[in-house]
Amino acid sequence: MSLCLSSFSNRRLRHPSLNLQVSPDSVIHGFIPAGRANHYMPSLKVGSIVKVYRFEVARFSSMYKIIDHPFLIRFISPTIIDEVISGAPEINLHTV
Repeated sequence: MSLCLSSFSNRRLRHPSLNLQVSPDSVIHGFIPAGRANHYMPSLKVGSIVKVYRFEVARFSSMYKIIDHPFLIRFISPTIIDEVISGAPEINLHTV
């Protein structure tokens, strides 16, 4: 699973978001609430591989659909992000 960090904005709300590439043909969008962004941003580095624990899975609202996947993950208060350092495959940022 690779991590692609971006930011999403609408008229009232700006929050960090991420796309998790599960396989070459499958991407899941992740949503970080604005109030938790500063807590998670130090753990999210472009091109890093991370393990994410304790998150919610929800159906994507067609009104806000960013990618072609039926689900998204939501970071919640107990969410933990650990960077995978040893034995991690290298991510080619040009294909993400």
